[in-house]
Amino acid sequence: MKNNNDSSVILLKNYGHIRIKLNEIIKQKEISRNKVARLIGSRFEVIDKWYDGTVEKIDADILARLCYVLECEVEDLIEYVKPLENTFCLTIV
Repeated sequence: MKNNNDSSVILLKNYGHIRIKLNEIIKQKEISRNKVARLIGSRFEVIDKWYDGTVEKIDADILARLCYVLECEVEDLIEYVKPLENTFCLTIV
């Protein structure tokens, strides 16, 4: 039986991350998030998550709509950022 004082160590490999660049495009094109949301037929909250880079799952349909409305390419909106080195994240549970 495990008591509450026991802890486990979990090593998670750092695979890098996806950087969302919608905020840069919106600023460059001088368009509001509200207008983008209206043009793609989505809620403001969806665009706000893309703008803040906090979207957890990338919806291919939303991505296509953004590319169409903003006249840009997928790589203009999202970028894979490699980890600086082959690192692991240590988590104690």
